Amino acid sequence: MKGIVYNGSTTNLVDGLSLRAPGPREVIVQVAAAGLCHSDISYMGGMYPVPSPGVCGHEAAGVVAEVGNAVTHVQPGDHVIIATLAACGFCQYCMDGRPTACRATLGNASTPFTLDGEAIYNFAATSAFAERTLVRDVQCVKIPKDVPLTSAALVGCGVVTGMGAVFNRANVKRGQSALVFGVGGVGLNVIQALKVQGATTIIAVDTVPEKEALAMKFGATHFLDGKTEDIVAAVGAIMPHNETTPRGPFNSGGVNWAFDCVAHPSVTYNALECLDWEGTVVVIGVSSQTAKFEGLYTRLTQVDRGIIGCRYGTISPQRDIPRIIELYRRGEILLDELVSATFPVDHWQDAVHGLESGTLARAVITF
Repeated sequence: MKGIVYNGSTTNLVDGLSLRAPGPREVIVQVAAAGLCHSDISYMGGMYPVPSPGVCGHEAAGVVAEVGNAVTHVQPGDHVIIATLAACGFCQYCMDGRPTACRATLGNASTPFTLDGEAIYNFAATSAFAERTLVRDVQCVKIPKDVPLTSAALVGCGVVTGMGAVFNRANVKRGQSALVFGVGGVGLNVIQALKVQGATTIIAVDTVPEKEALAMKFGATHFLDGKTEDIVAAVGAIMPHNETTPRGPFNSGGVNWAFDCVAHPSVTYNALECLDWEGTVVVIGVSSQTAKFEGLYTRLTQVDRGIIGCRYGTISPQRDIPRIIELYRRGEILLDELVSATFPVDHWQDAVHGLESGTLARAVITF
């Protein structure tokens, strides 16, 4: 079996992976398509403190091949999206519909693969870059067979992370304004979720000006070039203070919400400076493990601003993924258009190059 393996220093396509049989509540999925995003590139670059060697990839859609004897909600032949949350299903957080808070979902890498007799770890409880992968039953969400698996693959992380940040973590109301830093796989889904929620001003920011057309297609009302424009001043011009309220200190005026899909300290600081009073920054992107944010407390405490983190869209996969698929089938959101290009697994390095160069928003690897 083919798969893309990071060995702690280099990443290579190998042939000869083996996969153990599923346990009672486990599922083997024949992977049809897997999304490539910057988190995968970060893993390949050794940025994450996780064990190796491991099979890369964490966004996948495919067809159920085998199920354990206690699995009831999917069966062989079903089309599924794989969520990365390998939740226990039984703790208080899981029972409350908040599996992103389940303590079993972090730090529990396992070794379902072997290569030439050596145990190989999974990545993000998914390991999407293999012809077959083994996951917990709670990770599999059944979808209609008319949904293209190349589009469905992106739902498993980028789509739910972006949309979930708007639907679940934030409380965006109709008529509000928002700023989105980073027009990539997550940011585009923040944008279209804001449109679904009825936000009337959606400002996209990216350092690649060629992404403007894509941002506008997904629902942005404005686009700012993060390299050449003063973002705080530009946002202030788009969203001035309320005409009935005297302009006060701390940049009164600005947006109600700012979504940081980059998670760089300078971006988070700019996002904070772009908020109106009572505004909130939602940090979604994955930062380096040593990144530190420094800001002025007065920017928070004196004007009721806030900064909150958001893990994986604060989703419940069995609730949120079907909702997203239904929005897609009704034509209210775009999924097919997220896929910049598809690459057979043998050409995975071309996909990495396209993503690193900024020429692709999202790439999908097919098997």
